[in-house]
Amino acid sequence: MHHRTSRRTLLTATAATAVIAATGAAVAPGAVAAQKSSGGSHNSAATTRRLKRLISRMSLEEKIGQLFVMRVYGHSATDPDQADIDANLAEIGVRTAAEMIAKYHVGGIIYFTWAHNTRDPHQIADLSNGIQRAGLAGPTPLPLLVSTDQEHGIVCRVGEPATLMPGAMALGAGRSRSDARKAGQIAGAELAAIGICQNYAPDADVNVNPANPVIGVRSFGSDPQSVAGMVAAQVKGYQSAGIASTAKHFPGHGDTSTDSHTGLPVIGHTREQWAELDAPPFRAAIAAGIDSIMTAHIVVPALDPSEDPATLSRPILTGILREELGYDGVVVTDSLGMEGVRTKYGDKRVPVLAVQAGVDQLLNPPSLDVSWNALLAAVKSGEISEARIEESILRILRLKTKLGLFDDPFVSHRGVDRTVGTRSHLAAADRIAEHTTTLLANEGSLLPLSRRSHRNLLVVGADPASPSGTTGPPTTTMAEEFKELGYAATALSTGTAPTRASIDAAVAAAQGKDAVIVGTYNVTATSSQRTLVSALAATGVPVITVAIRNPYDIAQLTGTGQAASLAAYSWTDVELRAAARVIAGRAEPEGTLPVPVQRADDPAKVLYPVGYGLSY
Repeated sequence: MHHRTSRRTLLTATAATAVIAATGAAVAPGAVAAQKSSGGSHNSAATTRRLKRLISRMSLEEKIGQLFVMRVYGHSATDPDQADIDANLAEIGVRTAAEMIAKYHVGGIIYFTWAHNTRDPHQIADLSNGIQRAGLAGPTPLPLLVSTDQEHGIVCRVGEPATLMPGAMALGAGRSRSDARKAGQIAGAELAAIGICQNYAPDADVNVNPANPVIGVRSFGSDPQSVAGMVAAQVKGYQSAGIASTAKHFPGHGDTSTDSHTGLPVIGHTREQWAELDAPPFRAAIAAGIDSIMTAHIVVPALDPSEDPATLSRPILTGILREELGYDGVVVTDSLGMEGVRTKYGDKRVPVLAVQAGVDQLLNPPSLDVSWNALLAAVKSGEISEARIEESILRILRLKTKLGLFDDPFVSHRGVDRTVGTRSHLAAADRIAEHTTTLLANEGSLLPLSRRSHRNLLVVGADPASPSGTTGPPTTTMAEEFKELGYAATALSTGTAPTRASIDAAVAAAQGKDAVIVGTYNVTATSSQRTLVSALAATGVPVITVAIRNPYDIAQLTGTGQAASLAAYSWTDVELRAAARVIAGRAEPEGTLPVPVQRADDPAKVLYPVGYGLSY
């Protein structure tokens, strides 16, 4: 019988050869699993000596490159679509990911949906393999850290058919650390199967400001100790699956009314308030063995009176994070293309100042060429010592060793099929989501809806684009779930700012219906979503609102005549389906508020406290 060598065997052999050439020692089969179970042999003296020998053979240009994690357009490392080639040439000066790795020796690549990196699991696996082949083809063969922002909920880069879990605030509403850990373990296993080895999650920010425009439901809640427990659980879940987890955004982005993507937020917490409110989740992440921590582009004068953003602050990153909290893992910046880090200093100074502050990985600079050459020049001029660069490289290579990338950085289609979007994973996601839906109002015990008296339903409201580009729209998703449950349901999108015409259309469509479900999205005092709910309630048909993002909507809907109100915390399918099952009585409303909801007319007073939630 003729035996054919598998593609995976060839890839593994390539990786092993590269490792022998790079480190002078092969990693024995099974060694990676042993390293992970032993709790830190990747930090052993022998490993450190081997990695230092490897670093000593790297050119200065290779060393500089290892500190960068960069975006690149395209679904393939070597053969992207022409539009993506054009985008790469315009922004990076290269055609492909492979060319970028060869030219700049980058140590990592970040995937984005909008960069066309995440079409489907097999394609992502092939892209990851192509990136690793390019890394191993360099003068010093080195695997790459492939990363993404797969927080779940409203920030999700890899979509269906991968399993989509409830986001952080939904998990916070569920109050189950076991569920949080399980969600992380499943999500981490699926990321690992497609070659993503560093996930920029969980969010460790404590959302104490309801007006926070950038964190919100990305946070587990407003109570520091509860958030700390959930963060630790997710870290353990992700890292038990063999990927690196990243707690963000240090020193804490939860109390801001400015989005650091577009401005430079200032946090007015005192040092004591920071220690009480913001620090606990990061302490918990460190205690749980977090592999990496992401910085925030925020100013905290009490922690650094220079008012430099934390990403560029040595007192914050070295003084507090490294020395006070005792963290010696990888520190990665938030995206250097965000306005918050570019406001005070130009793009040439930002990477230099970040490294001087204590950063190891420089994420997604607006111009790789400008940032890479600025850091190279700083080392050549003596402003930054080569030894300082090598400190960061050692941390990065230790992480790559821990993740098994020097053993075998490649993935297979068989592994994808065996792991991604399996029936058991999808069932677990549905079960976890059912624990999160929160019932806030239920006048006259309208819910659960009986099919005998309220069978004919209209589902209207906001239809924001899917975070991953693969799910929704929300009104259709809920309507389809109601149909599966035996109801007659019609979907009608009215948008986040319904016009008079769309409100009139919804009112007309409500005639003859037994109940109307309205998906609301960040309702404000002047939002026409209020007008929509009021107009529908005026028809006499019972109106049920479902907040599909922030749970604060109910405060703005007081007096509109709604009969029942729920919080779903996201508009991804898994959370919307769970909300529909709760409305239909197929699941209990087990979630409770992880944040307080303040009165709209008097924000100093609490309308619904933390822990509030009705049941059937």
